[in-house]
Amino acid sequence: MTWQYLGALLTGAIIGFLGGLFGKGGSAVATPLLSLLGFPGFIAVASPLPATVPSTVVAFAEYWRSRLLDWEIVWWSIGIGTPAIVAGSFLSHSVGAKPLLVLTGILVLGFGLSFLFFPKDRSLAKEAADNPQGLRPSYWRMRVITVATGVGFISGLLANAGGFLFVPSYTEFLKQPMKKAFACSLAVSSVLALPGTIVHAYLGHISWVVTGLVALGAVPFSHLGARLAIKTRAAKLERWYGLALTGLGIFFLFHV
Repeated sequence: MTWQYLGALLTGAIIGFLGGLFGKGGSAVATPLLSLLGFPGFIAVASPLPATVPSTVVAFAEYWRSRLLDWEIVWWSIGIGTPAIVAGSFLSHSVGAKPLLVLTGILVLGFGLSFLFFPKDRSLAKEAADNPQGLRPSYWRMRVITVATGVGFISGLLANAGGFLFVPSYTEFLKQPMKKAFACSLAVSSVLALPGTIVHAYLGHISWVVTGLVALGAVPFSHLGARLAIKTRAAKLERWYGLALTGLGIFFLFHV
């Protein structure tokens, strides 16, 4: 059992660094790693979720100090995403997860390949510089409502805070530059992890020992990941993110 707990601590360090670097809580990555360590199904699925709260807050603070947040996107996403994630969490016990995992894998893989082969952050960053009040594509509110509802519901079913889908959705559908998408995703994920945590704790899906170990590893490394992301050129960061999403999408599709 000791090696499992050490593995949970190391898992926390991995997801903390990747979460800070790529604007996500990391529970979607932690679940397969904890499963490989031998933790039972719902423990591996739900225990990382509350651990993402402190790590995303730490990483989000770095982006906040760099003035990369669009608060209108954040508040709309939280307001719409909260009831969606609660609904998904309550249905997680009765809805078959396999088709959803396959769909998620296809979406993540598609986003990853898009970032790799059709990078667009340079043009979005120029538009953002020309519009300091924030980029607002046509039917903006309908887009953000759709993103928050869809990502929130899927996140509730999968017991994660949605960062791995919020970032590409913000860039693809809301036309936000990469670093701003990372910042908004971390802010939203830190809040949306809370209702999901409450529901999954009520359902008895969380091991608080595993949660504590994952959080202990995640917090210091999320700070390092966020600092590296802020200092990295956006074009290089977009390629790294494309590679990470492509790998995560392939992993999803081959492990469901």
